[in-house]
Amino acid sequence: MSDDLADFRADVRAWCRAHIPADWRRAQTGASDAEFVAFQHAWFQELRSAGYAVPHWPAAWGGGMSVARQAVLYRELAAHDAPRLVLAFVAIHHAAATLLAAGTEEQRARHLPAILDGEIWVQGFSEPDAGSDLAALRTTARREGDGYVVNGQKVWASGAAHSDWCLLLARTDPAAPKRRGISYLLMDMRSPGVDVRPIRQATGESHFCEIFLDDVVVPVANLVGPENDGWRVAQETLGAERGMTMLELAERLGHGGFRRLVDLCARPGRDGVAPLDDARVRDRLAVLETELAGLRAMCADLVAADAPGPADASIVKLYYSELLQRMTDFGVQVAGPAAHTVLRKPPSSGWESGAWALDFIGSWEWTIPGGTSEIQRSIIGERGLGLPREPKAV
Repeated sequence: MSDDLADFRADVRAWCRAHIPADWRRAQTGASDAEFVAFQHAWFQELRSAGYAVPHWPAAWGGGMSVARQAVLYRELAAHDAPRLVLAFVAIHHAAATLLAAGTEEQRARHLPAILDGEIWVQGFSEPDAGSDLAALRTTARREGDGYVVNGQKVWASGAAHSDWCLLLARTDPAAPKRRGISYLLMDMRSPGVDVRPIRQATGESHFCEIFLDDVVVPVANLVGPENDGWRVAQETLGAERGMTMLELAERLGHGGFRRLVDLCARPGRDGVAPLDDARVRDRLAVLETELAGLRAMCADLVAADAPGPADASIVKLYYSELLQRMTDFGVQVAGPAAHTVLRKPPSSGWESGAWALDFIGSWEWTIPGGTSEIQRSIIGERGLGLPREPKAV
């Protein structure tokens, strides 16, 4: 590590010791929605004041941190057990990536500073009959004067109950081929006709929501990119979800989730024997640690690349999501019946909290959003390896 990076790491470590709330896990366990939202907003501003909230943004918008420094920052935040920016995740990654790549100057000037001030976003892509096959979406946006009248339904919208704005895909040309008649809109969640209904999950949380849209008017000024070109714009959003966000998540998994797994294995059981004394457990931990090292390297390469390969982001997303499942599954196996006695966890902890049964159940979320694992394998095969698309059965 260079002297510059070593100095930066020392600065981040000192900041973490001074600013990360020592008892945040206890305080957040069982927290109400209002307490969770207030905590997330306060923590985001704490990171922002230090320049750590959006290091991946361009310097002109408050970021500009090198990939090497970002890796150091995320590693230290994970090592010091910092809360995750769960509530701001879509805003600082997906919304920002979309606006920076395809938004107008007015849209960027309106929303990027607002995101830094705490504006929360949700992604309105998936529908009941258009999840993996996103191009089959049925939500419509009919042009009327200076606005679009939107009708339809979205589902699995993470954090919609707390969101101010929505990244919305809707069909503006029903007669066009599936991918060519979709437009990308920015929708104010406070608009008349927006109805958000939380979905209770197996973990007991209600992170996901349904969004019902009944004659919702979205101004034409909120169109991102040309009309009917939303599919192309959406690739910027999905690229961020599959790629740029993984740098932080990989460090969190390695220095948070894996560390808790090692601690679990080192803890003696009722018979006084620690799982770590078993050679099979040590071998499994060695495999997971090797996989994590590979994941972190792939993430760093992806973010640093001037022109990533057409399937690189899908490779990283697939690898991360399935490694998360393997790690949390092993945590449940090692913890045994005790894994099922922890029925709550801090909502600001993500899926690497050490509440193994809940983490394992939650890990399945990651093989679905941004394209299921099956979709990622198709992208890797077709775009990365140049394999022919499988013909449809007659």
